[in-house]
Amino acid sequence: MSPHKIRRDAIKNGYRSGLEHKLSIYLSEKKCPYSYESIKIEWEDLAYRTYTPDFVLYNGIIIETKGRFLASDRRKHLAIQKQHPNLDIRFVFTNSRARLSKGAKSTYAQWCIKYGFRYYDRIIPEEWLKEKGKNKYPKKIKFMGRKLTGETKYGKGLRNY
Repeated sequence: MSPHKIRRDAIKNGYRSGLEHKLSIYLSEKKCPYSYESIKIEWEDLAYRTYTPDFVLYNGIIIETKGRFLASDRRKHLAIQKQHPNLDIRFVFTNSRARLSKGAKSTYAQWCIKYGFRYYDRIIPEEWLKEKGKNKYPKKIKFMGRKLTGETKYGKGLRNY
């Protein structure tokens, strides 16, 4: 099956990528309760943002699927980890041995190890599904720091409140 057909099939079933669709089928086959893009996590960059994780397992593990792991995604996840240290966010990559960028020596896996994220390739491992815990997340997880207000996202006129 071509990559375009896989993506079209995933979108037809309500997913954004073939990897997300494949993981949802895998979780259903394993009879593992999950929710898809069901919570929003507020975080702050130079602007105030929300992040919607791909899957939230019944045991509270948040799964983010990634084919390409761009610098903006890496920066976002480091900010979320710093602002919400109690969240258990884990990655499922298409290929964790892929390089961070064209000339880089580091891989997605090495980045995850360096910053303390757990990861796996293509499927969610059985031990993650069997971990004890409870999904206690509300639909929206608020940013707990001091919010910045102002006209621009570049810092002009921003004030702390």
